[in-house]
Parts: sequence; structure tokens; C-alpha cells
Amino acid sequence: MSVEAAIDTSPTETRSRPHILLRDDWLHVHFGAGTPAHADFHWFWLRHQCDGERHPVTGERTLDASEVPLDIRPRSVTLDEGAGRLHVVWDEPSGRQSHYDLSWLRAHAYAPDRPQVPPPPSDVARVALDARRLPDAAAVVEACLGLLRREGLAVVRGFASAPGRAPEDDTDALVDAFTAGGLALISTHFGRIEDLRTDNTTNQNTDQLGYTDAGIDLHTDQPFLDRPPRYQLLQCVRPATLGGESYLVDALAAARLLQAIDAPAFELLTTVPVRFHRKQKAFERVVDAPLLTMEGPEGFQSRYSYFTLAPFDRPFAEMEAWYRAYTRFARIVRDRRNQYRFELQPGEFVIYDNYRMLHARTAFSGPRWLRGVYFDPA
Repeated sequence: MSVEAAIDTSPTETRSRPHILLRDDWLHVHFGAGTPAHADFHWFWLRHQCDGERHPVTGERTLDASEVPLDIRPRSVTLDEGAGRLHVVWDEPSGRQSHYDLSWLRAHAYAPDRPQVPPPPSDVARVALDARRLPDAAAVVEACLGLLRREGLAVVRGFASAPGRAPEDDTDALVDAFTAGGLALISTHFGRIEDLRTDNTTNQNTDQLGYTDAGIDLHTDQPFLDRPPRYQLLQCVRPATLGGESYLVDALAAARLLQAIDAPAFELLTTVPVRFHRKQKAFERVVDAPLLTMEGPEGFQSRYSYFTLAPFDRPFAEMEAWYRAYTRFARIVRDRRNQYRFELQPGEFVIYDNYRMLHARTAFSGPRWLRGVYFDPA
């Protein structure tokens, strides 16, 4: 089944006509003229209301809600606009078919005219800059900072601080340009500049995933610090022979979507502290904090790092709800349709808001080398 993104992108001229949009967890129905104009219906609710699950003589329901799996999905969905009826074939061994009159759905709409919250964006073009089209490094920095404020990241192509300069020699020039532009360099337990390569000999505390060729799934950096660095810049010196694709997700957009579709999950992730514990041979830090913070002196902040999370510690009666909330957010950010995905070439770099963006890479082979730098607002 083809599933569309969680926002109505139908042409304006068709929105007055009945039509449907399929979501991962629910169906969006436009009824056409009248009130409500549209409504959302969870798949499990629709399966429970199946018109075929009634006694043929009495018309009474024969299916209990507890018999419907919450993860039920359709095999196919079609709308007969002329008849004003929705037809669903369910993805179950029986191939059960259900039929719903649009007038009945409108009368029983429990989420009428619900605002449509977009998923995290994924079009790299909206966050990309071509440094060759800008007059100098100061202009590149200004453009990057503008994108950081609006979108949370900037992907910069074609950067070179001077003709013929090797990419690894550009890093200090980038640091100078960004500090001149209003950021402050932050040194961490890795050192001033990270050399993210499997044969690293320049950094401290390299006993962690970043210095291997393993894939690293979505995370924020240094959530185990009281105040993690706000921005990170990653510059490509040498790409991998195979693999090593970068991908990022806007966690703020993901949090807003979660709030719109699962308020209890959002409440748990923004109020319940969890423990982040980084333990290395020569370094250890522990912090307790919620995964998502939507207000406060820093505004939005995500702390999300599966490899530094300590065991979840919740009361027995609350543990299942916590895992469900965590998984609901993870499903949003791990959906490839919600991710910026790209590969960096020598000299190119990405700079992103470590409070807003989750970042990751695929596994790779070959001598991949990225240089990493942390900044805070000056």
C-alpha cells in the first residue's frame, strides 16, 4: 500500500470534491462541501466499525473492539465518488472488506477539521548552499546562520577558502570564519577538532562509534552534558569508498507532529527524565533530562542518543506506556521520507543545530575522513 505524507497536498481545485489521503496510522477524508469539510479516522477505528461485522438478522455488532489489532492496516482503499462510498480491503488473512458511506463517516467524525501538521521536511535543496555563488567566506557564514535559524541546518557545496588548499587545511579557516560571524568554538573531551576516521591518532577518547566504520543511527551529540554544544560542523576531507551517507531529521518538526497525533506520548517525552550515561575508558558523565524540551532558556531541545541511554527506570505500571511513547517518536524520525539524506564530497560541509536536528550516517568502507567542530552562540 502506498502511504502519503501527513499533510494534504492535493490541488486547490480538487479540495471541494470528496477525496482521501492515506496516512501510516489513519485515513484523511475530504467530504467536499458541507461541515465538517474533512476528518481523520484511525485504521483500527474503521476496522471496528466494519459493516460486515454485524448479525445478518438483528444488525447487532459481532466484533469487540479488543479483537482489532491496533496496528491493523488496509491492503487497498478506494473511494467511489459517485456513490459516496469508501471501500477498504484489510491486510488480514480473511481479506475482509468494509464499506462506509461518506455521510455516515461525516456524521460520526471524531476528529473533524483537525489541523494538518506536516512531517519533518526532507528536500535537501531547501537547506543547501553553493559557496561558489557567494563572494567570500563571510557571506557563506551569514547564509549558513540564516538557514540554521530557519531550518536547523545548512549543507554547503563547493567551499574552498583558497585555491588549491587541501580540505583538511580548510577547517581552521572555517573555524575563523564562523567565530568572526558570531559563534564561539567549543572544545570537548575529544579535543578542539575531531578527526572522524578509523585510523585516528589525533583525538582523545576515541573509544566510541564515531571513530569506527559502523553505521550510527539518529542521535544528538553529547546529551550526557548539562549543556551540550549548540552547533556542530562536519567537513568532508575524504568520502568513503562505499557507503557513509549522512542523514538528518528535524526533531522539532517531529515533536510537533507527535503532539498532533499522540498527545499522551508527547506528554511523556517532554516531562519524564531519562538517564544519559557516557562511560569510556577515560571519560564518564551522567545527566538526567527529558528527551524533548519545548520551552525554557534554550527553547526547543532534543536529547536523543540510543547508545548513551541508561536502562529506562519507570514504575512497572508505566513502563509499557513509556516504551510506546519512545517508539512512536522513533517511528517518525526513522522514516526515510522524513530525513534529509546526502553525501559530502571533499571540502563540503554541513552545520546543524544540535538541539533541533538528529544526525546519523550509514556504515561505510574505505578511508572516510570527516572533521568535526562544535560551536555555541558567542
